Amino acid sequence: MTWSAERFGRALGKAVKGAATVMNEDKPKPVLYRVNMRDVPPATGLTRNEGWIDAQVQVLVDKASADAGHTLGRTVLKPGARHDNHRHRHCDSFLIVLKGQGRLLTEKGDTPSLEGDVVYAPRGCWQGFNNTSNEDVVLLWGIMGAGSLEASGYEAKAGT
Repeated sequence: MTWSAERFGRALGKAVKGAATVMNEDKPKPVLYRVNMRDVPPATGLTRNEGWIDAQVQVLVDKASADAGHTLGRTVLKPGARHDNHRHRHCDSFLIVLKGQGRLLTEKGDTPSLEGDVVYAPRGCWQGFNNTSNEDVVLLWGIMGAGSLEASGYEAKAGT
């Protein structure tokens, strides 16, 4: 014997599944995006006033290149180069130190950072990186939930 609640549940499940199918009919199919870092030009328009001090930045994946809702990039910091304290007001971010070492800049001061470090910065958290070594530092970074630096609510800390 089937209870009326069970029949209602099955009917509701079919209706929801059918509505979801109809709603997704016009959406384009996802497309894989692939790029080689050697083919990505340096980012332009990043100024010293915004905290980019001799940083060699590449935006690998973003809204413009891959219609992505996130941004993924690579930065090379030559000795003495840095990305001053900044924050992303609208989203979380991360960085991975792929090569080298330096100083991680935070709201409370700076701290050593080494190859292999993975740093997660919640929305609004001040962060930066200073290459204090004699070798290049290579960082892989991401802005989660924003397809561009502008959409992330990027803000450079005054006086850094």
